[in-house]
Amino acid sequence: MQSYWFGDVDDERCSPFDGDVNSCVDRIRSISASMDTFIPLDWKQSVLCRTCRDRADYIARLQAVCIAAAERSIREHYSGKDAELLQMVRTLDEIDTVINLLSERVADWYITRHPTFTRKYRRIPAHVLVKTIREKNRGALGRVAGEIEHLTDTRTALAKEVSARADEVMPNTSALIGGLVAARLLSQAGGLLELSRLPASAIQVIGARTALFAHVKTKSPSPKHGIIFQHRRVHNAPKEVRGKVARVLAGKLAIAARLDYFRGVAVPEFLNPAQERIDAVGKERES
Repeated sequence: MQSYWFGDVDDERCSPFDGDVNSCVDRIRSISASMDTFIPLDWKQSVLCRTCRDRADYIARLQAVCIAAAERSIREHYSGKDAELLQMVRTLDEIDTVINLLSERVADWYITRHPTFTRKYRRIPAHVLVKTIREKNRGALGRVAGEIEHLTDTRTALAKEVSARADEVMPNTSALIGGLVAARLLSQAGGLLELSRLPASAIQVIGARTALFAHVKTKSPSPKHGIIFQHRRVHNAPKEVRGKVARVLAGKLAIAARLDYFRGVAVPEFLNPAQERIDAVGKERES
């Protein structure tokens, strides 16, 4: 017997499915079939089932079912607890890009007015430079510098919200590497489900796309870490053990992501020994 959205077909006999569009969507999701015995659908079978009158009616009904299935999938996707966090961290990244671009632009603008400032520009932090430009210029340049400062304050507030939201959405991952880094891992993976499906080796190099492609194309050394380099135990580790620390951390993060997706609460019996293991590896060459 073959099951389709409109009914069950067996030896030229058909049992029609009696239900509305949403019931058909539920039926489609529940149907499973082996490709070894699956028979491709023929619209004439729906007529045999007395579900449709002709091919045009079959296409119209199928279109309605497909649209309903797509709408439900979209609703489920955006109702996930990680959906808002994804938008927040991507907005944060966009703000960082805008701040950096505008800071460089106002610096170049300021240098055209004060050519002797060029050498100092290289040694001044960006936020200090922007503040200096705002204070010394009252025209359009000063206003742009003021907007950059305002945008920087907005960025700082958003970063705090991202970190707090990550602690709620992925408590185990956040406990291991901090909310902001955890949120960036989530963003790069595409969602909590996608992150929970990744092996530790993939998590280890998330964010190192350029170096990874360079390794594949030019046979340069493979990257040992990506975003997780921001973890204190990775970037503070001696160079000779940094790869091992990143590997151990990635392994624990792979487990943490699965706990976050399937349980959604912090698991102390995992976090405590995991943190001890990460700290122990990071201290191996410090003595």
